[in-house]
Amino acid sequence: MTMKMPKITSCEATNCSYNKTQQCHAIAITVGGPDACPSCDTYFHDNKKGGVSDMTGGVGACKLEGCTHNSAFECSAPAIKVGLFRNHVDCSTFQAR
Repeated sequence: MTMKMPKITSCEATNCSYNKTQQCHAIAITVGGPDACPSCDTYFHDNKKGGVSDMTGGVGACKLEGCTHNSAFECSAPAIKVGLFRNHVDCSTFQAR
């Protein structure tokens, strides 16, 4: 079986080091953790920008078994959006089973 890594179509976490103009440039993010919420586990803030500037980030892993898009800890959504929820960064595409 071949599976494509879902791309991140937008990211509202503008202070993330991987975010440039609301686009994620991490090669891959992990969704979920440390609690049972769809947080972007890759998010971090630094004064320097990182990532690969000519690529769009994707979802490398999802630790939330309770999401309808989770298949063996891989995201099966065609694409995701990352947004702000309360005081943290979450996968806005998350849907509980």
